Amino acid sequence: MPVLTFTVPEQNDGISVYNFLRAKCGVSYRLIHRLKRVPMGITANGFHIRTIDPLCGGDVVALNIPEDENPTVPVEMPIDIVYEDEHIAVINKPFGMPVHPAREHVADTLANAFSAHLLANGEPNSAFRVINRLDRDTSGLVLTAKNSHAASLLHGRTDKIYYAICQGILTESGTVDAPIRVKEGHGIQREVGEGGIRAVTHWCAMRNMTLTARNGVSYDLTLLEIHLETGRTHQIRVHFSSMGMPLAGDDMYGGSRDLISRQALHCGQLDFSHPITGKRLQFTSPLPDDMKALCDENSSYRSCQ
Repeated sequence: MPVLTFTVPEQNDGISVYNFLRAKCGVSYRLIHRLKRVPMGITANGFHIRTIDPLCGGDVVALNIPEDENPTVPVEMPIDIVYEDEHIAVINKPFGMPVHPAREHVADTLANAFSAHLLANGEPNSAFRVINRLDRDTSGLVLTAKNSHAASLLHGRTDKIYYAICQGILTESGTVDAPIRVKEGHGIQREVGEGGIRAVTHWCAMRNMTLTARNGVSYDLTLLEIHLETGRTHQIRVHFSSMGMPLAGDDMYGGSRDLISRQALHCGQLDFSHPITGKRLQFTSPLPDDMKALCDENSSYRSCQ
């Protein structure tokens, strides 16, 4: 059973358990409510305590978080752990691997692999709490929290840099501010259109390339650095498709698979503050080989710094 501990500062002498956990520790209402139903769920100095009870400066409050009731089924598969501690993990996900189990992917997902990794290291098999979800064919960094407290503190507080290769030539930089909605008659596909949810994508052109596919067709391409101001489903893919410059390999949104077999999209950098220590962390992942192969060394290049 994971345990989180917090020491009450002297200046908070007399504060109630509930107010201390909510206002000073950032513990969610949902977790507090759950712990109230667990024997010894919340303790102070080793003794059970109610949420209405007052605390003294120097008290050590412990949250004994119960294990998840429905953890993911563990399946042993290779997994690239970039960073891990008792609260979080950063994983470098390959393209072609779904993040969560679904109807057609029950035992071949990142969640299955991470569950097996936890058990192999003697840790409880918890729910897979992804902070930044990636599409199956998008590669790159995925942040997951090992408990609900860490997850609640991380949601909406990560900065990400994506790298994409679109069809067409773009120069300099720009912003796409266009609402995204579900495409009529489709359950998954999105489009830019009236009535959609606001979505903002900032991009910078890093490199221009012209490559010829095996079938003899030539393609102008641009390597992009992308920052998302919002996080809508398929946002990058939809926005560049709406500009007439779909991502290479993204045949759902008009891209060609002549040069690459999946959408050329990679989460290459994650920045966030650790949910427990507050330390600012940054992790990077280089372009995967299939995207790197599209970047001609002799093409024009510019920095986005």
